[in-house]
Amino acid sequence: MTHLIIDILRNSILITGLVTIMMMMIESFNIESHGKFFSGLRKSRSGQIVIAALLGSVPGCMGGFATVSLYTHRMMSFGALIAMMIASSGDEAFVIMAMLPDQAIWIFAILFITAIVAGIATDLIHDSLHRKRCDKEEHCGCGDTMQCEDGYKVHEHEKDSTEKARHFGWKRIVMFAGVAVFIAALATGRLAHEHEHGHSHQDDNNIESVEQHNHSEIGIDLLSEDWMNVLFACLSVFVLGVLAFSSDHFVDEHLWEHIVKRHLPGIFLWTFGVLALIGIGLHYIDISGWISDNTALMILLAVLIGIIPESGPHMIFVTLYASGIVSLPVLLASCISQDGHSSIPLLAESKKSFLKAKLINCAVALAVGFGAMLFI
Repeated sequence: MTHLIIDILRNSILITGLVTIMMMMIESFNIESHGKFFSGLRKSRSGQIVIAALLGSVPGCMGGFATVSLYTHRMMSFGALIAMMIASSGDEAFVIMAMLPDQAIWIFAILFITAIVAGIATDLIHDSLHRKRCDKEEHCGCGDTMQCEDGYKVHEHEKDSTEKARHFGWKRIVMFAGVAVFIAALATGRLAHEHEHGHSHQDDNNIESVEQHNHSEIGIDLLSEDWMNVLFACLSVFVLGVLAFSSDHFVDEHLWEHIVKRHLPGIFLWTFGVLALIGIGLHYIDISGWISDNTALMILLAVLIGIIPESGPHMIFVTLYASGIVSLPVLLASCISQDGHSSIPLLAESKKSFLKAKLINCAVALAVGFGAMLFI
């Protein structure tokens, strides 16, 4: 149990850190470019959906964290968020690539196309149902505001003296030290993401054997996220530069007050709470005992388990499909309904958006799963 709690704490720090780094980068790009960096993205709904689907297709949860950050900053639409969640398979993407190399590209292609179609449909329906509300928000008087409901304003012009003033106060030093420690933890693997919750010992043996096979064949561990952690460590170096050279106003108001003080505590607490509930619950529940060979029942079960914002439980369906126990519709339903850890930051930021997104996500998963039964 002690190991489980430590693992949950490590994963909570990892997720919170990645989301915070993403938010700081987005904040910096948007402010320094006076809102022009993301202006093209905000104007193109279809572009948002395609980019979100591409980010969701990135193995692991990193692309999902980026999309959630863009969505909470109103730089991507709700349909784009749905597209990411459908395209994302979380950590299962690594397992699919390893266990099903010949079918992985087709599975990801189906998810990508489904994500774009669902994203476009969601935006069309969402806009028609909430047009009055959207019009009101667009004219809420915030000017060049990215996030009106938070009262957070990004104005086109600020006083030159405020923009240029730079002192190394305690807030800047604390954030700089925190990011530096996070970079070191990522680069050294101290926050390595483990894949041990929610699947059986047989699953572990299957995954381990595939991992060893891939490593021996091509010299690359496809199940490892070390390379992605190193990538984010490099991106975090950019945030260090921002902290070192940005103005006091930007560091104090935008980074500290808005991100660190307002968002970071909630993201961490919700992440830790959800992971603790899931991890401890799955420690005493053997989900694999629920499995049967009834396709319709397995689709319903896959979608139901897909509500859980965790990668471990869904590993069962990948292993069962690779073993020929369940059919492709079950795997597709599982991949569509679940999105790994990506939706946990969304739960912390907007519970209403989380519930609506998960509802749509599950509805699409059921439609694709049962629809595929007719052709497969």
